[in-house]
Amino acid sequence: MSKLTVNVGGVRIGGGAPISIQSMTNTDTRDVKTTVAQILELEREGCEIVRSSVYDERCVEAIKSIIPCIHIPLVADIHFDHRLAIGSIKAGVSKVRINPGNIGSEAKVRELAACASAHGVPIRIGVNGGSLEKDLLQKYGVCAEAMVESAMRHADMLENVGFHDIVISLKASDVATTIRAYRLAAERMPYPLHVGVTEAGMGEGALLKSAIGIGSLLVDGIGDTVRVSMTGNVTQEVRAAKKILAAVGIRKYGAEVISCPTCGRTRVNLPEIVERVNAELPKDGRPIRIAVMGCAVNGPGESAEADIGIAFGSVNAAVFEHGEIRYTDALPGVIDRFIADAAALMKSESIKND
Repeated sequence: MSKLTVNVGGVRIGGGAPISIQSMTNTDTRDVKTTVAQILELEREGCEIVRSSVYDERCVEAIKSIIPCIHIPLVADIHFDHRLAIGSIKAGVSKVRINPGNIGSEAKVRELAACASAHGVPIRIGVNGGSLEKDLLQKYGVCAEAMVESAMRHADMLENVGFHDIVISLKASDVATTIRAYRLAAERMPYPLHVGVTEAGMGEGALLKSAIGIGSLLVDGIGDTVRVSMTGNVTQEVRAAKKILAAVGIRKYGAEVISCPTCGRTRVNLPEIVERVNAELPKDGRPIRIAVMGCAVNGPGESAEADIGIAFGSVNAAVFEHGEIRYTDALPGVIDRFIADAAALMKSESIKND
């Protein structure tokens, strides 16, 4: 995690602050009603910072109407025209994202920095592997070193005019390149890092690429805010980010259900039981770990690491709390009893070893 901290509309990024979840609208920003509706939907899913494309003056005007209707910081995504970034800052955005590969001359960056500084608005230098400066492409081609040099070059421009409220991102569609770029950046720059794999695609493939890329970095202690890029409904990005953060142990959301892949010893329909557990547990309540195991081989051991767990035989099952048997009961009623006990534990005021 970075040593430096920036404040994005009340959400701290870096300096040990909790890792925040971001997403981006895919509406026409000029359509205020539709854009606000999508942002509110993202808020309900748990999004903490949202970004919208600002590609003309009508978008800048729309921002003035969008901001009063939402409850999370809005970031303006800018390409090609630094004047739109300046207009967005004056319209009230909490951060701007610029792409060094297409934002223009050093003079334009200086003008933007002066406006951002006057309004207390951070700037994200968002490097994309697909839009690097021509001289860097000639020098390196598309690679992590080129991406980091691009970011450092533009950070230097901002530093030279006394601007330090900077966030860095270095995204490529290639997972290995993305990971290497962020690792190099973490070694060479002190600024907070916004991590993600760009243009990851759709569905399971996008989730896998993002989980590997973002997860690898987070496990290494790299990354201060995340965005999972997925084609389709934007709310899936927030759900995916939450799953990644939970998987690497950074955040907990409700019940974490672990279950075995089953083998020849299993005498119950474990996939069906796991689906029931996931479906019937409350969506709120305290985060707990639940183990649902197909037989007694790993059941007690896995349950020792869980708040509550169950291991199945052919006609009955044993329920454990922190590795100790709480009771045994016959199928199928034991499943109902177990789910009720897990739900009660989620609603309890305290959990052992919490």
